[in-house]
Amino acid sequence: MSRISYIDNITEWINDFSFKHEIKVRFSETDMFRHLNNTIPFTYFEEARIDYFESMGFMKDWTSDGCDEIPVVADLQCDYLQQVFFNDQLTIHVKADHIGKSSVDIHYMGTKQDGSICLTGRGTIVQVSKATGKPIPWTEEMKRLMWGIRSLNIPKNISI
Repeated sequence: MSRISYIDNITEWINDFSFKHEIKVRFSETDMFRHLNNTIPFTYFEEARIDYFESMGFMKDWTSDGCDEIPVVADLQCDYLQQVFFNDQLTIHVKADHIGKSSVDIHYMGTKQDGSICLTGRGTIVQVSKATGKPIPWTEEMKRLMWGIRSLNIPKNISI
C-alpha cells in the first residue's frame, strides 16, 4: 500500500477500528465501465458516520427540538486503493482518530468481502452552535463514547 499521509502504522491503524457499516454498490453509483463513481465514497462515509454517531446517541440529541448543537463537516478526503464495481459488498469501518476541543478527526476504511482494503479516508467534524455558528466543545461523556467505541477486534481477513 502506498503511503497515505494520515496513516502512520497501517497495522495499528486497522486494529483500532471496531465500528462498521455494510453497503452494497448500486448500479446507479457506477459509471459506464461498471465501477464506482469517484464521488460516491463520500456518500458512503456520510452514511457510515451517521450510523456511527447514532450508535452513541449523538444523532438523537443533534436532531431533537431545542438542541443548539449540530455536526458540520470541515473537510473530507478519500484515497482510492482498488477499483470497486457494481454489486460489490463493502464494509465501511469508522473510528475517531483524534478528538479536539470541539472537533474530531474521523477515519474510514472500506473493505471488500475478501477483506482487501479498497478505500481509506478521513475528515474533520466540528460540533457548532446552530444559532451562532461557533464551535461548541464536546462533553466529557461524548469524548468517552467516541474513544470507547474503539477496540482491537478487526476481522483477521482484512488484508494490508
